[in-house]
Amino acid sequence: MLNLGLDILGLARFQFGMTTVFHFFFVPFSIGLAFVVAVMETMYAIKGDEDYKKMAQFWGKMFLYSFAVGVVTGIIQEFQFGMNWSEYSRFMGDIFGAPLAIEALAAFFMESTFIGMWMFTWDRFNKWVHTLFIWLVMFGSSLSALWILAANSFMQNPLGYIINQQTGHVQMVSFGAVLSNPQLWSEFPHVIFGAFVTASFVIAGCAAWRLLKKDHVTFYRKSLNVALVIGLIFSLGSIASGDIQSRYLINNQPMKFAAMEGLYKDSTNKGEWAAIAGFDNKQHKTTWSVDVPYVLNLLSYHKTTGTIKGMNTINKELHAKYDKKYGNDINYYVPTKTLFWSFRIMSGAGALFALLAIVGLIFNRKKSQLIMSQRWFLYILGLCLWLPFIVNTAGWFITEFGRYPWVVYGLLTIADAVSPNVSVASLLTSNIIYFLMFAGMGVVMIVLCHRTLKAGPDIENTDGYAAGDTDLDPYSKGAFNHD
Repeated sequence: MLNLGLDILGLARFQFGMTTVFHFFFVPFSIGLAFVVAVMETMYAIKGDEDYKKMAQFWGKMFLYSFAVGVVTGIIQEFQFGMNWSEYSRFMGDIFGAPLAIEALAAFFMESTFIGMWMFTWDRFNKWVHTLFIWLVMFGSSLSALWILAANSFMQNPLGYIINQQTGHVQMVSFGAVLSNPQLWSEFPHVIFGAFVTASFVIAGCAAWRLLKKDHVTFYRKSLNVALVIGLIFSLGSIASGDIQSRYLINNQPMKFAAMEGLYKDSTNKGEWAAIAGFDNKQHKTTWSVDVPYVLNLLSYHKTTGTIKGMNTINKELHAKYDKKYGNDINYYVPTKTLFWSFRIMSGAGALFALLAIVGLIFNRKKSQLIMSQRWFLYILGLCLWLPFIVNTAGWFITEFGRYPWVVYGLLTIADAVSPNVSVASLLTSNIIYFLMFAGMGVVMIVLCHRTLKAGPDIENTDGYAAGDTDLDPYSKGAFNHD
C-alpha cells in the first residue's frame, strides 16, 4: 500500500502488541493498588487511626481510575482475536474459552460487584466488613490474572490437549493439566509480585512529589512508609520468583533463555555472563561483550559449573524437530536485542526498587525529619513512579517475543494464526484509531491522577454522593424529590 512496505502480518502483530502493552500498563497497577489500599484500610480497622482510612480513600480513587481504563482497554484487546487472529481463535477456542469464561463469570463479576460495594458504603458498614470488600476486590482481580495467565501458559507450554483429527484444532482433555501447568505457577507469582511493586512505587513516587512541596507532610509520609514496606517485600519476592521463572525456561523455552543471556554460541564451563553486549542479528553472532566469569552458571544453576546451549545450536535442533511438518524456511531466532536488554532492565530495576525501599525507610523513620531534607532522594523516588510501567512492558516483551515464531508453542505459527480476510487498509485504519483512543485514555488517566494529587487528601467524598447529601438515605422518598 502506497509502497510503504506494510503487510497484513506486520500490522496485525503491531496492533496486538500496541493494545496489549497499553492494557498491561493498567492491569498490574490496578491489582497492586487494590492490595495496597486493602492493607491501608486493614491498618485503619486495626489501629482506628483516621489517617489510614483517609489514605485508603485517597489512593483508592487512583485504583478506580486504573480499573475503569483497564476494563475499557481489555475489551478493545479482545476484539483482536476476532478481527485479526481468527485462525488462532478457531485453533485455540476449546482451550482459551474455558479459562476466559471463568475469568469473566466468576473473577471479574466478583471484582466488579465488590468494588461497587466498597465505593458506595463508607461508614454504612462495620469497618471490618467494609475492609472485607476491598480484600474481595483484590482477590477477584488476582483470580482474573490467574485465569488469563492459565490461557497464556498453554500458549507457552501446551498441556492437557489432543489434536482433533477432523478439525485440526486443539481439544482439551484435562482441565487439571491446563491449570497445573508448571509455566503458570512460575509465571503467576512473578506477575502478582510485580503488580504489588508497581502500585507501591507509583504511590511512593506521588508521595515524594508532594513531600517536595511540603504538602500534607504527615499524610504523605505515612503513605510513603506503607508503600515502601510493601515495595521492599515484593521487590525481593519478584526477584526470587523471576529467578525461578528464568531457570524454568532453560529446558522449557531454551531459545528464549539463550536470547535473554545473549548467547549465540554454547557457553563454556566458566559461565561468562554478558553484562552488556552488541549483536549482529543477521549473522547470528555477538560482536562485543563485557563478560563476568561464572555469573551465568550461578544465575542458571546456582553453582559455578554448567553450560547453556546457544541460539545457533537450538536453531538447528528446532529445524530438525519441526522441518518435516512446517518446512525448513521458518526462522526460529527470536529478537535477541529486545530480549537481552529487556531482561537487564527488568532484573536491574528489581534490585533498584529494593535499594530505594531500604534507603527510603531509613530516611523516613518515625520521629525523624531526615526524609524532608533529602530532596535528591525525593526527586529520584518521584521519577521512579514511571519505572514500573517500563519494567512490566519489558517483562511482557520477554514473555511474548521469546515465543517467536509460535503463537502456540510447537503447534501454531504466528503466520498461520492471522485472519485470512483482513486487508492492509483496514488494519492501518484500525491501528490509527486504536492509537488515538489509547493516547486519549492515557492523557485522561494522567490528568485525573494529577488533579487528585493537587486536590489533596482532605477533599473526600466518602459515600459517592455530593457534599451535604451524606445523611440522605438513597432509597428514601426524599432521594427522588427534585423540587
